[in-house]
Amino acid sequence: MSSVSRRGFLYGLSASALSLTLAGCSSSKGSGSGSGGTKVRFGYIGDFNGSSLLAIADHQGLWKKAGLSPDVRVFTNGPIQIQALGAGDLDFGYIGPGAMWLPAEGKAKVIAVDTLTFADRVVAQPGITSIEGLRGKKVGVPEGTSGEMVLNLALEKAGMKMSDITKVPMDAPTIVSALSAGKIDGAGFWYPLIDTVKKRVPKLRELASDRDFPDHAFPTAFVSGPRTSPALTAKVLAVLQQANDWRAAHRTEAIHLAAGLLQVSDASAAKDAEQVQLLTTAQLVAKTKDGTVDTWLKGLTDFFAGTGQLKKSPAPSAYYDGALFTKTAAAK
Repeated sequence: MSSVSRRGFLYGLSASALSLTLAGCSSSKGSGSGSGGTKVRFGYIGDFNGSSLLAIADHQGLWKKAGLSPDVRVFTNGPIQIQALGAGDLDFGYIGPGAMWLPAEGKAKVIAVDTLTFADRVVAQPGITSIEGLRGKKVGVPEGTSGEMVLNLALEKAGMKMSDITKVPMDAPTIVSALSAGKIDGAGFWYPLIDTVKKRVPKLRELASDRDFPDHAFPTAFVSGPRTSPALTAKVLAVLQQANDWRAAHRTEAIHLAAGLLQVSDASAAKDAEQVQLLTTAQLVAKTKDGTVDTWLKGLTDFFAGTGQLKKSPAPSAYYDGALFTKTAAAK
């Protein structure tokens, strides 16, 4: 499939999933704590990375202090959120590294790096012991996500191409069901959903991980949409930075708050958080100023240009508002 037709397929898929996702979205506990303020429609993925700052902002009263009233909605992946941002149905969202090609393509603006993640895996049914063992096999993958990213990286390292496997596009929750039922041989996706599969398939094999590719960094990020007000972006960014520093200083409490939003046990959220490297706002400012963040982002977009997801790899300044991030931090 060409990169153009592939993008068309992904957006057609996203549009269909979007209507279902928005219909089934849930607001966080206490999401009305900023009641009476400016409404902020914020998407997230149901993991520690995507949920923790939103839960902290609610618990610490940061939304209300900023004059904002959050409406938070859970999504299965980043590309669907970016589709919602483009449609004007969201103001902000959270994406993993595998969706970074979409801001690079001009579909959204990165307003803040969240964490560095190591949650992505290529997994396989018992008996398949290597990436080479997936040749000709059915492999589930949520297209345009970090699941596809880690699968591409693993295939490349093994001297293989996507055409060497039978790729089966499906969303992450469907992958859980398909692996559990033995309907696919492997998958490229992420924790904490992998833990769910392991409970049903105890001998599930992990064939590749983000950590197997030390030449790449895998930043998660918060994004705004093309219709999002710059003034609202500045207010939200200030909230995220305050919540980020609270999380760095209170990791155990942050895990508990995220668990509450996700409606999972603290133990489950803690295991998910093990796949994350937290960075303080001061560290992110320093890494923005010295070009480290640009290096992270350029490494990803160069990779996506190689896979055909991008026609070219743009300068990070085209889609990461590092100047606003550092200005907001300085004003705190």
